[in-house]
Amino acid sequence: MMKTLFLQPPSTDGFDGGAGSRYQAKREIKSFWYPTWLAQPAALVPGSKLIDAPPARIRLKAVTDQARDFELCVIHTSTPSFASDVKVAEAMKLENPDLKIGFVGAKVAVQSTESLEQGKVIDFVARNEFDFTILEVAEGRDWATIDGISYRDAAGAIVHNKDRAVLEDMDRLPFVTEIYKRDLHIEDYFIGYLLHPYLSLYTGRGCKSRCTFCLWPQTVGGHRYRVRSPEHVAAEIRQAQIDFPQVREFFFDDDTFTDNLPRAEAIALELGKLGVTWSCNAKANVPRSTLKILKDNGLRLLLVGYESGNQQILHNIKKGMLIDTARQFTKDCHELGIKIHGTFILGLPGETRETIQETITFAKEINPHTLQVSLAAPYPGTFLYKQALENGWLDVEHAELIDEHGIQIAPLTYPHLSHTEIFDNVEVFYKKFYFRAPKIASIVNEMVRSPQMMKRRLREGVEFFQFLRERHKAA
Repeated sequence: MMKTLFLQPPSTDGFDGGAGSRYQAKREIKSFWYPTWLAQPAALVPGSKLIDAPPARIRLKAVTDQARDFELCVIHTSTPSFASDVKVAEAMKLENPDLKIGFVGAKVAVQSTESLEQGKVIDFVARNEFDFTILEVAEGRDWATIDGISYRDAAGAIVHNKDRAVLEDMDRLPFVTEIYKRDLHIEDYFIGYLLHPYLSLYTGRGCKSRCTFCLWPQTVGGHRYRVRSPEHVAAEIRQAQIDFPQVREFFFDDDTFTDNLPRAEAIALELGKLGVTWSCNAKANVPRSTLKILKDNGLRLLLVGYESGNQQILHNIKKGMLIDTARQFTKDCHELGIKIHGTFILGLPGETRETIQETITFAKEINPHTLQVSLAAPYPGTFLYKQALENGWLDVEHAELIDEHGIQIAPLTYPHLSHTEIFDNVEVFYKKFYFRAPKIASIVNEMVRSPQMMKRRLREGVEFFQFLRERHKAA
């Protein structure tokens, strides 16, 4: 077994390369998701080590100093971070020329040839789901026999082996929380709307929805929701309660945990027996009966992608959601006491000045507890990316999706709506939603009732205004 390092590379301050959200970027409030995509193969490879540099504030030299300790380095990359990640790989090779370096992630899954051509230092890329692919590389197998990799042969030609079969039995995967315990400091991970400290993991992969912008189902996970058994999930949570008694909340990062309602209810009943607080991603169409079962068994919050308040835009992006259904769902959540973190996207196909205002009005009407406003990000491999190229919407100067500070930019521009207008309206959206007397009163009341929340919200307020200042510099 090759001595293997799994690495989320150092990047700009606050950049979350391992984001479980739909894009990698530095966000409004400093947030870090767990590097679950790396932790999963790390749990398969005996004697491996995982370094998640950004949240641990590990700098490049501290990483390269360890390069000679390993034979194989697996780096998780993304479209926004690829150029920076290649530089990290080059620095690793300078310290250890014999080190084999493989890249994984959505970027190389769909642009394997381009990635190898642009990153001469990369020895191979593992496409699509890469857990058992990396295990076979670490076992020292002949690369010609390993499904799912692309690499250079002895003559320097790029070779693409056949795709690896999709993993069907998700219970074959070991617990990622074992790697969290071994290699990570969980207090480094925080998300504004989750209790701290929290743990996140996947109970399944894939999403049956066809949203044109969504990265993971179109590049790595696929559109079939392949799941772990409720018993397997409960076993990991039960062990995590022992390993991490300080954890206040568990988050299930499946693209849409509620894609399979009977299974969601079954897992909830198992979690209810354990007495844990938990949250998950959900589509805004979960029936009230299911919501009540989830709430009665520890559900605290749902992360819901509303995207837009305009029905035609939702049709354009194949969201498969009706505005009125989302309204009823949100009303049910409010009445049942389930908090919602709502996510919205500006700049999707069909966006106009009027639809932006319509979405802001809709967000104020349904009034989620907190929200996140993103810019439409056409990642390579998504239908949105193909659509943007075909229609000339993609501003080539912004194709990397972030600026040099790691802040998301607006890469899409339309004849009737410039990328600058789209970019500026993110700040307008936040201010119109949060700077309302009822919302301010709600936040103040939350702070008064909890000294910990008081400290947290004040810190987040400072970070938010710092973020806005940086956005102005980027504009």
